[in-house]
Amino acid sequence: MHRWLIGPEGLRPGWRLLLYAAMARSLYLLLGVLTHYALQFGLHGLWIELFAQAGLVPVAVAPAFVLASLEGRSFDSYGLCRREAFGRRFGIGVLWGLGANTILMLALRGAGVFDFGTFSLHGWRILKFAAFWAVLFLLVGFYEEFLSRGYTQFTLTQMVGFWPAALLLSLGFGAFHLGNPGENWTGILGAVVIGFFFCLTLRRTGNLWFAVGFHAAWDWAESYLYSVPDSGGISPGHLLRSSLHGARWLTGGSAGPEGSVLLFMLIALLWVVFDRAYPEVRYSAR
Repeated sequence: MHRWLIGPEGLRPGWRLLLYAAMARSLYLLLGVLTHYALQFGLHGLWIELFAQAGLVPVAVAPAFVLASLEGRSFDSYGLCRREAFGRRFGIGVLWGLGANTILMLALRGAGVFDFGTFSLHGWRILKFAAFWAVLFLLVGFYEEFLSRGYTQFTLTQMVGFWPAALLLSLGFGAFHLGNPGENWTGILGAVVIGFFFCLTLRRTGNLWFAVGFHAAWDWAESYLYSVPDSGGISPGHLLRSSLHGARWLTGGSAGPEGSVLLFMLIALLWVVFDRAYPEVRYSAR
C-alpha cells in the first residue's frame, strides 16, 4: 500500500491530481451555495455573473496552494509565477490576443460573412461595459488557464510527459464548453485547438502569463469589441450591432467564429509564428 501511494518524490502524481480535483469540487459546491445567497440578497444580472466568475478563481487556485505546501514546492511552479504577474509576457499576450481576433474578424469580413454594423452603446456606457468585460474576462483567463494548464498540466506531465498531458487537457478544455448554449462540434474542436496552442505558449515561455493575457484579450475582443458569439453565447452590453451571415463552415454557425474553418487556419499560423519567436523550451515539471 505504501509503494502504491508513495513514490520517490512523495505522494504519487495520480493521487495528487485526485486530491486537487476533490478540493476544487468541494470549493465549487461552496461557491454554488454562496451564489444562491447572493441571489437572495438581490445580486442579479451581470453582477451575479461577475461574482460567480470571481469565485471560480480560488476554486482552481486555492487547492494548488495547499498541495504546494504538501509537495514542498513553490506555488510558482504551477505556471502563475508571482514575480511576473501582469508583466511583459502578460502584456505581449494581450496584444497577441487582440491582434489574432482582429485578424480573424477581418478575414470573415473579407469573406463577406461578417458586418460590423452600428454602435449599440453610446457615451460613458462604452467605457463602463468595456471595463466590466475586461475585468470579467481577465477572471475567465485566470480560472480556465490555471484549471486546464496550471496544476493539472504540471502534475500530469510528471505522469505521462508534457505533450500527452497537453493533448488530454486540451480535450478536456474542449469538453468544458459542451454545456454552453449554442455550442456545436466545430466550436468544441476550435476550443481544443486554441487550448493546445496555449500549451505551446506555456512550454516556450515557462509560465501561464502569456496565455492568460491572450485568453482574456481574445474573449474581450470577440464578445465586447466585435460583439459576436463566444462559445455559443452573445454577451449583453456589447459594443456593436454586428452580424454573421452565410455558410456555417465560414461563420461557425451558432458557436460563432471559434467554429469557423478560418480559426483553424489562424491557429496554425499563430503556432508557426510563436514557434519561431519563442524557440527555447522553458517549462519544467520538477
